[in-house]
Amino acid sequence: MKIDGLVGRRVSLRHRIGERDGRPLYSDAVGVLTADGDTVTVHGRRGPVEVLRSAVVAVRAVPPAPPRRASLSAITRLENLCADAWPAQVDELLGAWRLRAASGYTGRANSALAVGQPDRPVPAALDAVRAFAERTGIGPRVQVPIGSPWDTAVAAEGWVLDAGHQAGAEVTVHVAGLAGLADLPAPGRTGRPSEVEVAARPSAAWWDHAAGGEPGAAQRGVLDPGRDTAFLMVLGPDGTALGALRAAVVEDHLHLSVLEVLPAARRRGLATGLVAAAAAWGRDQGARWAVLQVALHNTGALALYDRLGFVEHHRYRYLVPPRA
Repeated sequence: MKIDGLVGRRVSLRHRIGERDGRPLYSDAVGVLTADGDTVTVHGRRGPVEVLRSAVVAVRAVPPAPPRRASLSAITRLENLCADAWPAQVDELLGAWRLRAASGYTGRANSALAVGQPDRPVPAALDAVRAFAERTGIGPRVQVPIGSPWDTAVAAEGWVLDAGHQAGAEVTVHVAGLAGLADLPAPGRTGRPSEVEVAARPSAAWWDHAAGGEPGAAQRGVLDPGRDTAFLMVLGPDGTALGALRAAVVEDHLHLSVLEVLPAARRRGLATGLVAAAAAWGRDQGARWAVLQVALHNTGALALYDRLGFVEHHRYRYLVPPRA
């Protein structure tokens, strides 16, 4: 039984819990598997289950859990937490909507987040989105959870999918418990990768790796708000940055973004190590859950996060006015 080969994956694990009338008793646990010496832990939806290796009877990999349909209130809260973790330079309220602008750096920071009710009828609210976009020098764009009443209302006014958005017009929001992530070992042919550096402010090397050099004012403002943020990096033997990640804590959630590993350094466990280090940092800050946003076309990233135990919470999309 190759338990270590299943570490980091979602498994079904049967183990002995005692005996009755001379007959053994068993229990089953389903969740992401971690290992530490003589014990293994299954991180399921009801919390972690720690088991001695000697008590394990059988273990096998199982598919990711089907996503639960999140409530509108849960979607609203999580979308606002993500917006706070990715702060726009300009963020104005329109009732429950948020008009955001950051000189065009990313769709998330340059769109109207439509969760909840605006302070005026939707047609007038969309006029306000257009006016805000013109005033701040960005294109008019609305971010709406797919299938939500706000998605339906904006689409009913003729707004269409922003198909030209290169980063991806449709995005999935994934969540995971920090306990399982923080304990993930980093797999790889050569063992655990170099120690992950965690800093409160981004270094020049971090900017070079994550942003391709010195950032502009908008990019710096979004990524480095100066509080509740960590910048993680793995360096090679020659000091070259091999991988980087940004983490931000908002309330009880750790927001992960800008995960990038050099192509030549992939499949060594660097991404897993960065996520595990970020989760440990976030847990120390009081966070309980991790959240990240991934474009649906980014299948490589989605496969990684599925292996790490993330599950889909909901999806959103960008809508823009129809072209004349």
